[in-house]
Amino acid sequence: MAAKKKGKKTAKRKATKAKATKRKVTKKAAPKKKAAPKKAARAKTKRTPSAAFMKAMQPDAALSAVIGGSPMPRTEVTKKLWAYIKRNGLQDSVNRRMINADDRLRPVFGGRSQVSMFEMTKLVNGHLS
Repeated sequence: MAAKKKGKKTAKRKATKAKATKRKVTKKAAPKKKAAPKKAARAKTKRTPSAAFMKAMQPDAALSAVIGGSPMPRTEVTKKLWAYIKRNGLQDSVNRRMINADDRLRPVFGGRSQVSMFEMTKLVNGHLS
């Protein structure tokens, strides 16, 4: 007789679990909030470059040996410097952020044989007037 009671309890537990899972499945989702109305898109305008970047700067003798002696904006100086680095393969092959100096770049880098690309722009600004 004790065996029959255990069987009934087990059947009741299974029925209760089935009801519980059924409740989870049939649970209603919360109502969604309405989306805020979208703002009108701004008309795209062409950005004007900063006057400080576009001002022609005169490179000193050390920098002019690498990029040329004519006055040019800082953006152009950076472009020419990177062209020189790529042309001569001066970017470090393992750590691409480092620039290896050759004989022409060493005076620009303050005598250092290797600088990071972020230090490079800071050092180059010292050679422009």
